[in-house]
Formats: sequence, C-alpha cells, structure tokens
Amino acid sequence: MELTGLGVAELARRIADREVSPVEAVQASLGRIERLDDHYRAFISVYPEAALVAAREAEAALVAGADLGPLHGVPLAVKDLFQVAGTERTCGSQVFRETVEEDATSVARLRQAGAIMIGLLNLQEFAFGPVGINPHHGTARNPWHPERACGGSSAGSGCAVAASLVPGTLGTDTGGSVRIPASFCGVVGLKQTYGLASRHGIYPLVDGFDHGGPLAWTVR
Repeated sequence: MELTGLGVAELARRIADREVSPVEAVQASLGRIERLDDHYRAFISVYPEAALVAAREAEAALVAGADLGPLHGVPLAVKDLFQVAGTERTCGSQVFRETVEEDATSVARLRQAGAIMIGLLNLQEFAFGPVGINPHHGTARNPWHPERACGGSSAGSGCAVAASLVPGTLGTDTGGSVRIPASFCGVVGLKQTYGLASRHGIYPLVDGFDHGGPLAWTVR
C-alpha cells in the first residue's frame, strides 16, 4: 500500500518502527497534493518548505533516540479556521485575511504529539453552511464522485482524508460541520463533548455550539 493510503495510527507505527521516515511520509503527502489537489480543491494553502523542515527535525529526533509522541512524523492538515503559527488564515473568504503568530491550542497539542502541519483546508466561507460551497477558493470535490458535494462546512477536511492527501485532519462542528463531511466523504468524524478540547485559536461561529473535531480513515 502507498504511504498516502495509510491511516494515522498505522503510519505513526511504521515511523516509530523505522519502516518509514517522517521525510518520506511528508514527501508522499506533498507529492499527492501537488498532483491531485488542483482537481480536489481540498487545500487553501500548502506549506511544503516548513513541512519538510519539520520532517527533517522529526527524522533527526528518531535517529537520536528521543522520546517520541504518538503522532511523531505524521503529516496532518487543519481547516482554515484554526490558527497555525507563521501562516495566513482566511476562513475561506476574500474579505478576511490575517497573518497568524500563535498556534491554536489544538494545533499546538498536535505538534507536541509529533504531528507535522502541511497546510490549511478549504471550507464554506466562515463555516456558514452545510454543503461546502466556496466561490472564492473553489468548491472541494467529493473524491468518490466529483460532481457531488463533500458536505460542509469542513469540506476540505473530509475531502483531504478521502482523497488520501493526508491521513487525518481537523475540522470544526457547530451544527454538523464535521459530521456532514465525514458522512458525505465516507470517513470517520467526531464531534466531541463540548469543552473537552480547547477552542482557543479557532475562529468562532456560534459561541456555546462550536467544537473542533478530527476526521480520519478509522477511529484509531
């Protein structure tokens, strides 16, 4: 099986067992994104240079025998509502654009677990809608049927997993925005218990209803 077809847990295991290097894992995702994402439109922004720097650092940690997190070397991506330090957040819009200096808490925790951030994912503008339509960045195409929707608002988060661009993503869910893309794209999505994970650094839609949540091939 190609590296890009592996789930999060299996890829993390292979990296920890030195069967696959973090550089190889990141290069595989970046290569697939470069080849296919003009069609799928899952990503708004991709950061190959920063991802490869992080991958080389992860490889050096492996060689040095450092303590590894459970996601060490695994490439992931997050919805373009999350703050990712050193990137530009748009929330899927053309009327909003900001340079981000601090990771969202959930992104920081993924990095602490060893994950490597590859880019920011497409969404319905400001997460306001269940279909995933975006006239500004192009609407993400469903990998199973390109003429059908990915579901929203976390369209790119569902699409990127189903198209095997990355093994896992983060989306947000206010009224179904993780669960709908997971259903439409045939992947696993979780709306967790409110307050279980920090919402710091996630652009808000409805206070008291907003959640961050993962999407992946399997529950593991």
